[in-house]
Amino acid sequence: MNVLTVNLLLSTLVFWIAAKLYLLPRLQNLKPQTVLLPILLLHSFRHLGLMFLAPGATYAGIPLQFAYPAAFGDLLAALLALAAIPAVAINWKGARVLVWIFAVEGTLDLVAAISLATIYGAHVFLGPAYWIPAFWVPALLVTHYITFVILIKYRNGEA
Repeated sequence: MNVLTVNLLLSTLVFWIAAKLYLLPRLQNLKPQTVLLPILLLHSFRHLGLMFLAPGATYAGIPLQFAYPAAFGDLLAALLALAAIPAVAINWKGARVLVWIFAVEGTLDLVAAISLATIYGAHVFLGPAYWIPAFWVPALLVTHYITFVILIKYRNGEA
């Protein structure tokens, strides 16, 4: 049994339950900005995925086929989130496109990282970086879902 898989799945479930209880029922009463800005701020910390390349944060031998795409995919997601923050904050008409690009890239990055970690057995080498897929990735997955809900709900530009 891979404990990391269990941690990832159960943490995702807990974040999903929290979203289902506290946020999703209130979405219709909230402005998209009110929900998207904290999500973008959270994802701005994805530069922490660079830890997969830091000696000491992972054990020697971490598969580079996982580490490089995961690290740089996270960095790109962080930069896209940072770029979207001021656009969303001022309600710039191009904000929606920036958020879509962020949401698609960020989601694909997470799916690719989970897949590559599984294929190359990266869980054995995560060391102190173990918390990223055990806790951080589930929060990111759920907030990406919420982002897509908002983007689809307001796809015609209302609100």
